[in-house]
Amino acid sequence: MAIDVTCAACKTRFQVSEKFAGKSGPCPKCKATIKIPDKSQEVVIHAPEVTGPKTATGQPVFKPIARTEVKLQTPQIVAIVGSIVLVLVLALLMRMQFPGGKVPQLVTILGSILLGPALAFAGYTFLRDDELEPYRGTEVMLRALACGLAFAAIWGAYLLVFAYWYDWKPLPTGEPNWQIMCAVVPVMIGLGALASQASFEFELGTGALHYAMYLITTVILRFIMGMDPRWHT
Repeated sequence: MAIDVTCAACKTRFQVSEKFAGKSGPCPKCKATIKIPDKSQEVVIHAPEVTGPKTATGQPVFKPIARTEVKLQTPQIVAIVGSIVLVLVLALLMRMQFPGGKVPQLVTILGSILLGPALAFAGYTFLRDDELEPYRGTEVMLRALACGLAFAAIWGAYLLVFAYWYDWKPLPTGEPNWQIMCAVVPVMIGLGALASQASFEFELGTGALHYAMYLITTVILRFIMGMDPRWHT
């Protein structure tokens, strides 16, 4: 086995046979006398013991962990776009069917419930952390359903608060009460963020954005239907 040697004078590196271990001799480049180190002076760095599966010859088998990228397929994209168009068309039909924004409250309540799971799932597809294993199949559907129903329940709680506040009478006409809105909306977003966190393990900031998407969508649809976005009777 060869011994690695470095000349102290010219810093040339070379190898000599182990039979010269412990002897002195001239450097092949500068001819300075150098002493060949003894084998006992060699520093041997041992690699850590390899664990895991091995081949029949004892060689380790390194197999990377397979990672499946989750991307929206064309049918899913078409379904999402088609659903958006359908909802917008229905909102316009409601505006024509019920002039002045007199859409029955039952319709708006059912609409908020049906939109919840769909928007929760749509938001999850692009807000999720790509570094984490995604939810799939029945599990993601159940989580979207739970999250969407929680979103709708927050709208329902908002409606009850305003109904109680105004003793089940229509809100005053004119400009919205921005003081009340500024107090209530952050609470709604906070509750929505908690619902998203519990359903999809989002961080609170991402969960707030997730719920805000649902909130903004429902408000826009109310505008399209000619209704007051404050949602009162």
